[in-house]
Amino acid sequence: MTVTSESTTVWRGDLLTGSGTTTLDTSEAGTFAVNWKARSEGADSVTTPEELLGAAHASCFSMAFANALTRFGTTPESLQTTAAVTFDPAEGVTGSHLLVSAVVPGISEADFQRIAEEAKAGCPISRALAGIPITLEASLA
Repeated sequence: MTVTSESTTVWRGDLLTGSGTTTLDTSEAGTFAVNWKARSEGADSVTTPEELLGAAHASCFSMAFANALTRFGTTPESLQTTAAVTFDPAEGVTGSHLLVSAVVPGISEADFQRIAEEAKAGCPISRALAGIPITLEASLA
């Protein structure tokens, strides 16, 4: 079964002084303001495409990692994943760094790290981001 998720952005004006809103159409997550200043200067209170990409990467990795850990026989109590997506106005998206803290009873550090790396490589969003470096820093809490 194929599932399609939709988001819509309405933009008004030019790149530098214009602004827009992005709505996640297939969920109740709401509408997010977007503008160039937030992307290029890190302005507060406005989201960026990179922040939304980070949310997608963090949630996708968490699901892939939870599944891999469960298949290994060590269901996680909790996973906290932050995806830090870097953006350079001249180069575009230049990387994604996954920072993971996990509570997983009964797993060795070596198995935990191996499964985390496998989940990073197999996560559908990681595969979609194959053109950029993806780094992983995973720790057992």
